[in-house]
Amino acid sequence: MKLFSYLWLLTSIVSCLAAAASRTVSKRGSSSFVSSSKDGFSVNGSSLRFVGTNLYWLPTLESNDDIWNMLKNISDTGIKVVRIWAFNDVEIIPESGTWFQLVQNGTTTINDGPNGLQKLDTVIQMAEQQGLYVIMSLTNNWNPVPNTTSTGTATPDVLASVTFPRNTLSNDYGGMDLYVRQFGLQDHDDFYTNDNILTAFQNYTKQIVLRYVNSPAVFSWELANDARCNSTISTSPTCTTQTITKWHAVMAAFIASLDSNHIVSAGTSGFQCTDCPKLYPVTPTASPTPSPAPGKKRRSVTPLTKEQILRQRAESRRQNRAAAKRAGNLKEDGVMIRGRWVSTATREVSSSIGPTMDGSSGVDSQDILNIPNIGFGSFQVFPDQNTYAPDDPNLTPVQNKINSSLAWIQQSAQSAAVVGKPVVLNAFGLVTQSNLNNFVPFNMTYAPYASGTGNIVARQSAPTDYADNSEQEQGYSSFLSMGNSAGLAGVIQYQWGSTDVTQSSSAIQLDVTNSSSPTTIGDSPNDGYSIANNPAIQQILQQGAQAMATDS
Repeated sequence: MKLFSYLWLLTSIVSCLAAAASRTVSKRGSSSFVSSSKDGFSVNGSSLRFVGTNLYWLPTLESNDDIWNMLKNISDTGIKVVRIWAFNDVEIIPESGTWFQLVQNGTTTINDGPNGLQKLDTVIQMAEQQGLYVIMSLTNNWNPVPNTTSTGTATPDVLASVTFPRNTLSNDYGGMDLYVRQFGLQDHDDFYTNDNILTAFQNYTKQIVLRYVNSPAVFSWELANDARCNSTISTSPTCTTQTITKWHAVMAAFIASLDSNHIVSAGTSGFQCTDCPKLYPVTPTASPTPSPAPGKKRRSVTPLTKEQILRQRAESRRQNRAAAKRAGNLKEDGVMIRGRWVSTATREVSSSIGPTMDGSSGVDSQDILNIPNIGFGSFQVFPDQNTYAPDDPNLTPVQNKINSSLAWIQQSAQSAAVVGKPVVLNAFGLVTQSNLNNFVPFNMTYAPYASGTGNIVARQSAPTDYADNSEQEQGYSSFLSMGNSAGLAGVIQYQWGSTDVTQSSSAIQLDVTNSSSPTTIGDSPNDGYSIANNPAIQQILQQGAQAMATDS
């Protein structure tokens, strides 16, 4: 049986993806600023489809030469867009290293110095010189704190003590929970509803937006990474999808009032809720779908429904079962009655639509995308951390991760097509067995598989449940291929990496600035997804970038 049984997904795209009329349409023109419309992105009068990469840590690098070399290597690969954290919040001013904003006891102070926003200036200037565009993410859903007792869904193990240098992990840059803690509040969703926090966050956002309002290197203002109701602190019972959607609408309107040059984007994981009440319902239009590109057939728009998702899952399982039977390795998971196999609960397809589709995370990405001031949507693919569909017993754990991710890409593209705005896969990654020692889930503060962690966490899976290098390569190739076929406007890998980064002391601080301590050469931050010293994946990204550009 082939490793990836997903051809049925590719053929079904033709029947369910298309561009529909957008509520907010930007005109194509010769502007040097990226614009979005129902047809996708355009800049300088030309369409733009791209492959990108994530470097949340880029502004924290000590050496400007490192920043320049990193961006040059990326540009040489054919990558057009990088996604970074445009925030770095601290509760106490660190002795060394980069920080952008102090949030302490209900007050905020912005660092405009050489170890503050001037580092962000350097990134933007160098990106423009390299012909790259930068997605600027303004805050993060995740900021777990070691040695604390969580009153939310996390356990103390999740918040175990670590020795990572500051800014190594993507969740160690402050964000929503830091605001909640420092404003004396308790629930994660207070970030979305508390007026004092909103004012403070808007103040920081205003400083960043106005600082780069005239820079064509800024691709978009991403409101938040992976915003949702839940985090590693408690969530109030009143947080719903409408809570998150309303916050996106308020912030998108705020930025639009400051900056007419740049797109505002959502940075959600793409979670949906097909049955939730909408603040911005999709209005059916009588106008025909736009003319397709030359050589391509006109496609109709089909709303994503629970019934369709369950049918697709059942068909996928049927085809995988048939393939396994032909290959002679079918795993019979029923019971034998009078000489015939009868399905048991493990073989029946679950009628539950799952947490990525039922609104339980408080996210309705389609409703957020339909906000007038949102220029494009996003979703993410992290099958080692999220479950996109029930496992198929006739597939290996890695095959299940890849197949469910491919279906998730298709479903996300279809959902966006109904709204008629572009959608970007803004982060995708597979953890490999060779990188497992570095793997830190986004809601944790340590690597559970690293040597020396002992039995701190009850490990739910074996190392063989993670991809080997060959499976990662095949998975990344299939993600890029599916993204291109599904009509995504962009696909962004998570994350880039390098083995020759200047460090003052890898045991103390990765991003020390203006330090007199001896410097060494080490690796860029790695939370389990870095592709440092991985030319095979870099070549796959290069090939994907060429394919996306050809089909634009």
